[in-house]
Amino acid sequence: MRKIALFIAMLLIPCVSFAGLLSSNHGATPVSKEFKQQLMGSPVYIQIFKEERTLDLFVKMGESYQLLDSYKICNYSGGLGPKQRQGDYKSPEGFYNVSRSQLKPDSRFYKAINIGFPNAYDRAHGYEGKYLMIHGACVSIGCYAMTNSGIDEIFQFVTGALVFGQSSVQVSIYPFRMTDANMERHKYSYYKDFWAQLKPGYDYFEQTHKPPMVSVVDGRYVVSKPLSSDVVQPQLASNYSLPKAK
Repeated sequence: MRKIALFIAMLLIPCVSFAGLLSSNHGATPVSKEFKQQLMGSPVYIQIFKEERTLDLFVKMGESYQLLDSYKICNYSGGLGPKQRQGDYKSPEGFYNVSRSQLKPDSRFYKAINIGFPNAYDRAHGYEGKYLMIHGACVSIGCYAMTNSGIDEIFQFVTGALVFGQSSVQVSIYPFRMTDANMERHKYSYYKDFWAQLKPGYDYFEQTHKPPMVSVVDGRYVVSKPLSSDVVQPQLASNYSLPKAK
């Protein structure tokens, strides 16, 4: 009986560890390094903040998304505001989606993720440009350049999520963390109306820890609540890996 009890306890250790991770982690604290590999393949979500030069990578844990890690943006170009035309050297702002076809493991900038510019909003306003990426090599002409070690991990988790069934990875790109104080600080900006369209997406994630549902209506971003909480979601990769643990 003691041998059976010991065997059951060994099987439960990974489950207990993962449950503890779910309960102790929260949105502002990165996942500890020892748990990262357990989360490989789970759905992910990306937020980029220009002014703070930060890319936040979130991973789905339970019903919400928690911060996996924050990465310093090595370089971006053009200052605050949306990209509008080819050759303006600006890095985009807005809501984008990444599918498997947009992954570029053999990019001349080490590794790259095409964010999908122009999206429906950009096209509605006649904005033009192509090959806008999150990539390595720390050089930018309209892209978000990371260190090679940073893009290595980001690329790995985005690829894993898409391989495990996430249809696309959302990338929300903001000029800054869109707190009320920061909005007040930029209230005289030429881009204030555009930024007011982005803020509901930022606020929704802050309140729910779930990516916003974004559409484009009459040339404007519209953030709406999910129609149902019963939408089928990709299964956590950890749910596949934990039963195999010894």
